[in-house]
Amino acid sequence: MKNLITFIVLLCLAQTSFGQLFSKERIRNRENWDKKTLTYGYYLGFNSLDFKFQYNTDNHKDIAVKTATGFNVGLIGNLRLTDHFDLRFEPGLSFTTRILTYPETYSTTAIDFSSVANNEREIKSTYVYLPLLLKISTKRLNNFKPFLLAGVSTAMNLSSNEKSLDDNSSGKFRMTANPTFMELGFGIDFYLPYFKFTPSIRGVFANGNELIEDNDPNSPWTGNISKMQTRGFFINFTVQ
Repeated sequence: MKNLITFIVLLCLAQTSFGQLFSKERIRNRENWDKKTLTYGYYLGFNSLDFKFQYNTDNHKDIAVKTATGFNVGLIGNLRLTDHFDLRFEPGLSFTTRILTYPETYSTTAIDFSSVANNEREIKSTYVYLPLLLKISTKRLNNFKPFLLAGVSTAMNLSSNEKSLDDNSSGKFRMTANPTFMELGFGIDFYLPYFKFTPSIRGVFANGNELIEDNDPNSPWTGNISKMQTRGFFINFTVQ
């Protein structure tokens, strides 16, 4: 998060330098594109999502999270507010997998945490993802334009197991079905002859606790966790 904020500050400070460097006028592609009130597009991309844990006690080693590269796909609706501000709605699907590994010394109960069946939980998530973002753009520099993104999002986790009666004692890890997130990112619009291409990266940070505790309040898997929150980043490639 600190590195992301530092990069954004440097990006803003470098705007004047970019303007001087690319001040020579060139033929502008799709010159009137940004004057439209409503524009549409689609995106494909990747994600890497992790979990942040808070514990009731610090008597154990932290739960390790192994992440895998996920996949994003969706649509974009862009509402022009001013020359430098746009409101964007980006509904889509996000797929990701995370594996929790509990250290052997995590539980003081009779549960054998040296067994993979007990100390690993694979969490596959399929999100119907609904972000609402404010896009803050610099002045267009010939055929590209840097911007910042900030906003909020909600999601429907189709793989949450929230209503399942089974829990970790049956090998099933449960999460909330409707998490919410805060988002912050940046990107660059590239104006090509036939379309606008936009790579962007943004961090996502869950607002609330996503853990559904096991039925047993003293569960060795969830009893010591006070809060579990998704965090990570999306890299998307947009065509408009």
